[in-house]
Amino acid sequence: MSAEVAIKKFSFPFSCAARLSQQDEVTQEGCVQVKALELHAFQKNPVLNKLNTVAVIGALVHNEKQAEGSPKPPAAQVLACTDASQGAVLPRQSMFEKLTAESEDQRPVAKRQLSSESAARPITMVKKSAVRKEAEEQRHQKAKAHLGQKVTSCTTATGKRRHQKDLFTSSEVFHRVDTHVIRTGAELKEKRVYDVKTIVQRITHGARNELERLRAIWLWLCHNIEYDVSGYLGSSEKLSSPEEVIAAGRGVCSGYSSLCTEMCREVGIECEEVPGHSKGIGYRPGQSLKNVKSDHLWNAVLLGGQWFLLDACWGAGRVDMEHKSFVKRFDDFYFLTDPEEFIDSHFPDEEKWQLLDRPISLEEFERKVFKTSAFFTMGLRLIQPHHFHIITDDGEANVSLGFPRPVTFTYEITQHQDLLHCGASEQKESISSSFGFLTVSYRSMKLQLLPPASGIYDVKVFARPEMATTPLVWVCSFIVECPMPRAMEEIPENPFMSWGLQSFAGSLGIIGSSQGSEAAEAEEGVFELALKTSRPLMALCELIHPGLEAAVAKRCLVTQVQPDVLRCQALCPLRGFYRLSVFVRDNEKTDDKFQNVANFLLHCKGKVVGLDELFPPNLSSVCGPGTRTSEAGLCKFSHTTALVSTHQGKCNITFHNNQDLKLHTVLSREENKTTAFPLSRHLFCTYTDTKVTVSVSLPEAGMYRLGLYAMTTPGSDFNPMCDFVLRNSCSEPMPPFPCVYAAWGKGCVLFEPRVGLLEPLSWVRFRVRVPGVQRVSVVGEARTDLKLNKSRIWEGEVFSGNGLQQLKLAASSGKASDLAVLMTFDIEQLDREV
Repeated sequence: MSAEVAIKKFSFPFSCAARLSQQDEVTQEGCVQVKALELHAFQKNPVLNKLNTVAVIGALVHNEKQAEGSPKPPAAQVLACTDASQGAVLPRQSMFEKLTAESEDQRPVAKRQLSSESAARPITMVKKSAVRKEAEEQRHQKAKAHLGQKVTSCTTATGKRRHQKDLFTSSEVFHRVDTHVIRTGAELKEKRVYDVKTIVQRITHGARNELERLRAIWLWLCHNIEYDVSGYLGSSEKLSSPEEVIAAGRGVCSGYSSLCTEMCREVGIECEEVPGHSKGIGYRPGQSLKNVKSDHLWNAVLLGGQWFLLDACWGAGRVDMEHKSFVKRFDDFYFLTDPEEFIDSHFPDEEKWQLLDRPISLEEFERKVFKTSAFFTMGLRLIQPHHFHIITDDGEANVSLGFPRPVTFTYEITQHQDLLHCGASEQKESISSSFGFLTVSYRSMKLQLLPPASGIYDVKVFARPEMATTPLVWVCSFIVECPMPRAMEEIPENPFMSWGLQSFAGSLGIIGSSQGSEAAEAEEGVFELALKTSRPLMALCELIHPGLEAAVAKRCLVTQVQPDVLRCQALCPLRGFYRLSVFVRDNEKTDDKFQNVANFLLHCKGKVVGLDELFPPNLSSVCGPGTRTSEAGLCKFSHTTALVSTHQGKCNITFHNNQDLKLHTVLSREENKTTAFPLSRHLFCTYTDTKVTVSVSLPEAGMYRLGLYAMTTPGSDFNPMCDFVLRNSCSEPMPPFPCVYAAWGKGCVLFEPRVGLLEPLSWVRFRVRVPGVQRVSVVGEARTDLKLNKSRIWEGEVFSGNGLQQLKLAASSGKASDLAVLMTFDIEQLDREV
């Protein structure tokens, strides 16, 4: 059996490859006659068999670089696999991603070298004549590149340019190399080894291919050379030669680039220094770079026949111009950066080094929005604007970014400064600017900027992944020019990053909102919000207005917490903008902190709510029936909302007490309001079976708080269940109820009289149900015993007297001396002439 093929400059990277015997004959056509036994053994190999039908070929392969004068390695026995029916082109991935590091390391050094260099190229089965022709073309192309002609990128079999992700999926694949380089670099530094060749040999030891050798060099540069700030500022001599830079451990951009070129040369990697402009230290946004000498150097390297870009200077850290110091911070983004992203900050003097299918002009580079490496590593996308300089329209400018995964944003707007790289590059929290309106939706962020006065402003956008706890980092910058500001009221500060629901609201249990991220109009000075929840939550709300005192602001909110919805009603006593913030935590996790989940911008431009119409003070954070009452067994409320309005000055609130809890109610209002009777006399509770009725009779118009408490554990304190807000619009005062004592308990019902203030010198009819007693009497100036009728109601007529003493309703289970007071009634005083 034979196959008629030739080899395209590669060594087959399998340590278990079948060897060809010396008796195998190579034909004039470059074919190999293979013994049936050897072919059978080859086909049985479990790794090779996956590549379908194979032809085994032995040939002497001469490396292209050997033809140019490099030492010739020993002749290699080479195996090539292909499906004869397909004439296949095997992708690089199918060739060595299946290999393990162990099998690779077992092979001789020379063969590993051949494999690693050739594996980067696609493997195609062609005739030897075609191989020779292609080799000549490649040498001619390299010669043109060295002569300064246009660089042509080598492409994959599909004709597309390879990107960083095609070389490696993430930097984690270099963990072994990186660890070795950092450890070895520290040892060499301690031993004061400054020789380039020695350093390169040590740090690339164990590197299995060209990509890993390059990674070792770049990582060593980033971790062992610091930027020479004093040299850049002219306070000391700049160091640029490789020996000087290594010995001093510092250098400017030319030091990094020249040392990178020298180190690559030691391991046979073709590397070029690329001069050009960069948007680094000293860059002034908007400045014209035309006819200005370039100020930066970086590198281009040839991998697998294609040029890639890298910048070890920017990968090592950043310069703090305020403190004139270098901040060491490794940035992996600038290792083999894709040209489409590199061009946002680096513009080469020669167009060919843009490595773009459609090169851009210098003017276009100047207009580009500046984006940091974090912009790309977070996967952000610029929606608008496409140029860094924005001119406001009617005092407004807009910035919008897209993102693939949830991101937290904030921003900073300051008076314009000349230099781009000034100020902090990190923000732990929002700077609370009131000159913008930032909203985040499912996959995009919109920033509406409203400069306070005419002028030019710098705008920095900061971001971080949603669940990260690290500071927000600078991602992009703009310049905003405002010819004429918009006349508008002040927007309250928002320290919680954005308006509307937070992007992570779903993880905190909020899955929907009645209000979007846009500003909401508070009609008639009132705003109502409903947030749909996926699980029971507890909530707190905060209302902020620049002219509103905190104590007054608390009286502007009512919050109702239900198992599947959170409701909030906000009152606006002043015109202008308000911030309504909502905080939540899981209902059962009482030790957890409340987290901000939403912020809404409210605008009140018409009618406002009067101060006398605000909610009563000391309201609980839980108003109206909801999660807490249902958990305690209180249900079937007659009023399901927190706000109860009455036009008659009285009302009844009923519910069921399924757990037979001890209950307590409290009525309150503003402290400076006084009434003839204590407010407790304006409440009356009736408890029969499981039904509870709380009757309210209000002394005057206004806002009242009705607090409901329950003893959930025997012998414990009364715990708040919920508050109701009672709004009374009746100007006529309602009389108080009788004063009730402890003997008035479950099952007792007062039918008549229902008021606690009786007219003097009049007959009053009493009708009352008191279960389990033998006698019920009314005691005043005299004692009157009530009679029990067929309906088990005690009734009778009682003379009220002249008001000198109260009437007491009492009951006895036996002897007359055992009378217990159930309640007392007051008698109006007679007008007496002096």
